[in-house]
Amino acid sequence: MSAISILGAGSWGTALALLAARNGYDTLLWGHNRQHIANLASERINQRYLPGFHFPENLSVSADLQAAVVASDLLLISVPSHAFKSTLLQIKPFLHQNLKIAWASKGFNPEDGLLLSQVVVNVLGADVKTAVLAGPTFAGEVAADLPTAVTIASTSEDLTSQLTQVLHNQHFRTYTSTDMVGVQVGGACKNVLAIAAGIADGLGFGANTRAALITRGLSEIMRIGHKLGGRQDTFMGLTGLGDLILTCTDNQSRNRRFGLALGQGKSWQQAVAEINQEVEGISAAQEAYGLSQKYHVEMPITEQVYNVLFNQLAPKQAVNNLLARHQKSEI
Repeated sequence: MSAISILGAGSWGTALALLAARNGYDTLLWGHNRQHIANLASERINQRYLPGFHFPENLSVSADLQAAVVASDLLLISVPSHAFKSTLLQIKPFLHQNLKIAWASKGFNPEDGLLLSQVVVNVLGADVKTAVLAGPTFAGEVAADLPTAVTIASTSEDLTSQLTQVLHNQHFRTYTSTDMVGVQVGGACKNVLAIAAGIADGLGFGANTRAALITRGLSEIMRIGHKLGGRQDTFMGLTGLGDLILTCTDNQSRNRRFGLALGQGKSWQQAVAEINQEVEGISAAQEAYGLSQKYHVEMPITEQVYNVLFNQLAPKQAVNNLLARHQKSEI
């Protein structure tokens, strides 16, 4: 295999396209916004989402979805989770026998809280080989060739091997897993907890608070992840603890910055407008809370974030609610 198509021309999709192209693979980057794609084609740089990184000659761009699907046997989807299902529906007419689908999107399906792997089965059937890529990553650091490690999870050894060949290099290390459920749960839920950490810092609380939120937040991820069928060791790895630490502690995280703005007294609308990119944790909070109710899993931090976002609960009151909970054993 010498080619890959990447669907989604935001910061993360562009970073992955740069990575694959620099590794010597003919790479086609697709985006739905024709004007944006026209700008990428003429400027040879993603000035809007990932400025400063020029496209190699073997990285091409297109707004033609059919062309992107038929250009390679491997699709890597990097669209926001709320657009994941609609993207699958659009590519369905162009599926060919050898097509393999991977995704780097993090979140739940907003209609029903399904994992994205379940959405693939529902839309495209169970015979398509699939994989998910996740881990503690910021697009700008990947584009800058700063050391990064991720996990590729799949039940197909073939697909794991192909993705590893395309993406792995001396700067970007890929680990493998078969726990697609655990990898997806960690990637989705950590965004909710990053909002919580941002709120706490925005309110002026300290490092003690942030550490407590990260630790207890990991417990929430492990509880819901285990209920959905994930493995405990996955949540202690890159896609659980690693991604959680990254998004809760660094202001490159849009979810953390969103929480910071809320903690500082700004409205949801003001915070989103300032960030001017997708904040996956908003939708994830609603879906994760719904799953906690459906499966009777205790997720108090997630519940308070949900109430701040959807029930107009004041951020300071949310913190007070957490502190007022009954004393209990840590384990």
